[in-house]
Amino acid sequence: MLATWATDYIGGLTAYRHVGPADDPARSHDAATWLRTFASATARSCADADRYASRIDDLNARWHERLGRIRSGSAAERLLTLLPGVPVITVDGAARLIERSEMRTGEAITRLESAGVLRQRNVGRQRYRVFEAPDVIELFPGLERALASPTGDTANAAPNRRVPQRCDAGEQARRVVTFAARP
Repeated sequence: MLATWATDYIGGLTAYRHVGPADDPARSHDAATWLRTFASATARSCADADRYASRIDDLNARWHERLGRIRSGSAAERLLTLLPGVPVITVDGAARLIERSEMRTGEAITRLESAGVLRQRNVGRQRYRVFEAPDVIELFPGLERALASPTGDTANAAPNRRVPQRCDAGEQARRVVTFAARP
């Protein structure tokens, strides 16, 4: 948020570096201005994070509907918990993260792929199978665009910094997989 409100941020910091006498009323005013800016940015960041978390919760509920019954503690359940934070995975990488065997993780990935939660993207040879959660990846540009707008909505207020263009999930996934495949 402070990057989005850069002018207020820099102005607040500059004012906060009060060089006058310690008992000067301007010192308190300048400190209050900076603290107000910082508190507003913190509140806005919390609200944006809460909206994003709510979208992730909704997404997780849709995934559970698609999959039906999932055994507690299973590789599939652990993957569903992992995917919002790690939306591009490989079988061996996911197995390490969820602390399950590659065989069980592979079975869970196949189940999630069949339900449309994951999609396979190959990087190079067939043995380098990469799976993505396109629904999660689709949320990233919206979050980044909201964070870059002073009002939280680029339709109401233009972003103050560079943001990703709106694109469909397939295009966003191609960008992520290309990035993940770089050495």
